[in-house]
Amino acid sequence: MLIGTRIRLRPMEPGDAEALWRWNSDPDVMRWLHDGYPESLAQTVARHEARDRNSYENVLLGVEILDEGRLIGLVRLSGAEPETGDAELDIYLGEKDTWGRGYATEAMRLVCRYGFDKMRLHRITLWVVEANDGARRVYEKVGFVEEGRAREAFRRDGKWYDTIIMGLLESDLRD
Repeated sequence: MLIGTRIRLRPMEPGDAEALWRWNSDPDVMRWLHDGYPESLAQTVARHEARDRNSYENVLLGVEILDEGRLIGLVRLSGAEPETGDAELDIYLGEKDTWGRGYATEAMRLVCRYGFDKMRLHRITLWVVEANDGARRVYEKVGFVEEGRAREAFRRDGKWYDTIIMGLLESDLRD
């Protein structure tokens, strides 16, 4: 487990599938995420149970509030390769009452520090929809910088949006 001031990052448990299904069924939570096709709770449980264990290539952790022990989101470092020292980061908080309270920023810092210190990564990248201002502020606060964009790569509500690639080197990480 990775423990911060107000949160802990911990491996996902079988009982977490219901929260994932609830979050993935919420249009507000999925607003700026690729949401795929609707999935039943049984399908989510089966997919969650079939998930590979955490490894260097793919680390999935639940974001939990320390004082409450409540799962509020998830964070993942994926596609890590020792040859390149690069991994891609994904994060989302599914419990809307926790949005804007600094939990995502703390989770980002914890997982990036883990990536640099324990996994010996050189860089961490992520993709964000240009219109997702809240997420972009969090990423910039942690130290991510815009490195490029894919034009009109994300569609929501009949409109196309650019997606921005952001990168973080260990020297960029702001604690």
